[in-house]
Amino acid sequence: MSRINGSVDIARPPEEVFAYITDPSHLPDWQESAVRVQRISGTPGAASQRFTVTRHMGRRDFDTHIELTLDPPRSWHVHGTDGPVRPDLEGTIEPLDGGMRSRVRLSVDFEGHGIGKALVPLVVKRHVRKEMPRDEEQLKEILERGAPV
Repeated sequence: MSRINGSVDIARPPEEVFAYITDPSHLPDWQESAVRVQRISGTPGAASQRFTVTRHMGRRDFDTHIELTLDPPRSWHVHGTDGPVRPDLEGTIEPLDGGMRSRVRLSVDFEGHGIGKALVPLVVKRHVRKEMPRDEEQLKEILERGAPV
């Protein structure tokens, strides 16, 4: 599996970036394909939480069940728990300029099951390679505008 990697520098302290980016309720604000997020278990800030994320790709909406594991204040992991396409995302935040700015690094891959084995290389990875840079820029813009965390 070849991971898709990206990074973006954000003029906000790492703690604020971490709080925002690890709150899945914000996904539809900064990720183009995310339509809605519903909590299944866990509470905000808990070390392990489960969600359903609905994404729009092509003409359809797809639900993905994910588990979010936090390792505050600098890293997190998102893993799909079922379905034909299961994401595996690792995120880290590096402090810059004495903690005044942050570098967010994202690394994502996908595990295909059933029809997902064909969808991952042909559709999903192509879509993510195009969307991810736009998502990172949207995240930067929202946080630098002063979005509450």
